[in-house]
Amino acid sequence: MSIPSNPASDADAAQQALRALAHATRSIDDPSAIYAVLGSLSSAVASLSQSLHQIAACHDFPRSRAVRVDGDPRAGRAAAHQVSWELHRAGEVLRHVGQAIDHAHEAEATIEYGQHNPATPIEMQRPSAERGLGL
Repeated sequence: MSIPSNPASDADAAQQALRALAHATRSIDDPSAIYAVLGSLSSAVASLSQSLHQIAACHDFPRSRAVRVDGDPRAGRAAAHQVSWELHRAGEVLRHVGQAIDHAHEAEATIEYGQHNPATPIEMQRPSAERGLGL
């Protein structure tokens, strides 16, 4: 794994990968792949939660930085507090999402996928010519 160098480009790459996953999961030909997908998504959600908490932490102590909104330092601190609050809240929501994915992942582990063998075809009962026209 590479050492993170640019959070903005890494976030863009993650967004593109998740968009590709959204397209790829529109139809899943091999349902046995779902287990691995859920495992990866669980890890991804945990990492996203951690990232949001870390970004929020940058806003937890805005007094150490000169933050302003329209030149007003109090408004800057208020905005930094709002960003921090919302990001920490989103990180916690994602933690709960991750737990739900983990539960689905555990349940998925119990499912066996096998070859689908269609039942013997049922012979269609055709109307006899004696009963008239059949539609």
